[in-house]
Amino acid sequence: MSDNGLWDEHAQWWIDGFTGGVDPEYEEQIIPMAIEELAGFVTVLDVGCGDGQIARALAAQGADVLGIDPTALHIEIANQRGGGPRYQMGSATSLPSADASVDAVVACLVFEHIDEMDAAVAEVARVLRPGGQFSFFLNHPLLQTPGSGWIDDHIIDPPEQYWRIGPYLVETESIEEVELGVYIRFVHRPLSRYINALIGAGLSIERVVEPSPPQGFLDRAPEYALAHTVPRLLYIRASKRS
Repeated sequence: MSDNGLWDEHAQWWIDGFTGGVDPEYEEQIIPMAIEELAGFVTVLDVGCGDGQIARALAAQGADVLGIDPTALHIEIANQRGGGPRYQMGSATSLPSADASVDAVVACLVFEHIDEMDAAVAEVARVLRPGGQFSFFLNHPLLQTPGSGWIDDHIIDPPEQYWRIGPYLVETESIEEVELGVYIRFVHRPLSRYINALIGAGLSIERVVEPSPPQGFLDRAPEYALAHTVPRLLYIRASKRS
């Protein structure tokens, strides 16, 4: 099944688990960072907008926001929730905006699901005005490496908890059972692949943030006690060179 097919099948899982104020990583970390980073931009394109939670937050501070997403249910829910942005179905590799026509593009936890990543980055660069900003949020590649995860080692004395890293340097696609019966496709790429794609498309890196997970996430389970030492999110701010 294609990635879009999996998202169509499991879109409600995303809506129920990550929108509407129920997810601490969005509420305490991602949305506030997006508001801060994109303050003052007039026209914003939200690529892979989902239910529109970031688009609504940006519209609330005065931006003219267009959200695009390839999943019909996401666009349906986004339109129901309103809040000011406009929405339409669309692809990251064929953005519905003219050349050099938007002040800023935001993509949040989207590119790790896109096969044609270089084409999508080129599209971002195409629609940005010179000096325009790309706010790029990713599941941290360290986190997304296939086979990575917390290990509780009780063989040694005293027991240790540590983060196991999979084959980080290998670009790999995988379909993960993120919840019982829910399968989502991911493409793992090392950080350098993203950085070099941005630079190659004519974008300059201005800021990189690897924040500790927010307290609301850490409080969800006792086994997350040491999770503050491993970033779950990667944020890159890039601008289009004039």
